[in-house]
Amino acid sequence: MDFEVYETRRRDGEGREIVLRGRSIGPQNGPALVMLASLGRPGGDFDIIARPLADKGFRVILPEPRGLAGSSGPMEGLTLHDLAADVACVIEAVARPPVVLVGHAFGNRLARTTAADHRALVSRLVLLACGGLIEMPEEARQALIGCFDETLSPEAHLDCVRRGFFAEGNDPAVWRDGWSKPVMLMQSSAVRRTPVEDWWEAGGQPLLVVQATEDAIALAANARDLKARLGERVTLVELPDAGHAMLPEQPARIIEAMTAYLGCE
Repeated sequence: MDFEVYETRRRDGEGREIVLRGRSIGPQNGPALVMLASLGRPGGDFDIIARPLADKGFRVILPEPRGLAGSSGPMEGLTLHDLAADVACVIEAVARPPVVLVGHAFGNRLARTTAADHRALVSRLVLLACGGLIEMPEEARQALIGCFDETLSPEAHLDCVRRGFFAEGNDPAVWRDGWSKPVMLMQSSAVRRTPVEDWWEAGGQPLLVVQATEDAIALAANARDLKARLGERVTLVELPDAGHAMLPEQPARIIEAMTAYLGCE
């Protein structure tokens, strides 16, 4: 089964054209999973779980953010609401709503904003590396910044990836590449310009939270706090031997958690 490339377009409130590209895989009539990647990262981060999920009958859609793989549009002065409108456009053009939104790290914030702004398009959410309220330690923050520092040596850069994103003993080399500083700056600005309360509760939709126990950036306390606040609306699965990257570290366990949860439909 091969990935298919799609392209759709929309115009923002000022009439500027936004081109939205990405890939999809799986049966056209399968339940749709729309997967939103981590900060400054490509949709390809999900490939490791997309193929197995497609084999199980899901239609998996991997949008690329503005600034990557042919997606384009204004990159400054945005909020998460602007980026959520991009996601909604993709859902309406490519998927059969309502869809399940899967958000990894930054993507979890974007997924929750999309669910809050466009409730009719989203049935439930899967949040991987679910941060937002409880701040990361300074060491992890510096490692995250270093992942986008183009002046670092390859060795120093990979050490930042290891310290920020991977659990002890897991190989960070699989994420040596794929870091986009312009996309990171655009997305980080959008987060700062959007009040947390706009997206925190994800529009009242049910949530599966998959939390890596060794995540140095989105600390496990964030997921536990969300569970405590929202109660039965949140299903929490804790994932050992994984850090913030999670996807290349424990793909089989993530697929297991997702399919068990989505089988409850």
